[in-house]
Amino acid sequence: MDDQKRINELERWERMHQELATEVSNLERRAFLTPEEQRRITHLKKQKLAAKDRLFELRRAPA
Repeated sequence: MDDQKRINELERWERMHQELATEVSNLERRAFLTPEEQRRITHLKKQKLAAKDRLFELRRAPA
């Protein structure tokens, strides 16, 4: 993967991770969550972790 593609992919995954973190944070601030919202948080956290794992892989990969 060339440098520019790698940078673009890193930026995309970082943006996705931040958006997911914001959405989780917004939901967790609520005093009460419906069962559907609780499932949504679980799903978002799994996506956030997958994004973090991908970022780690991209950062570790040789340039």
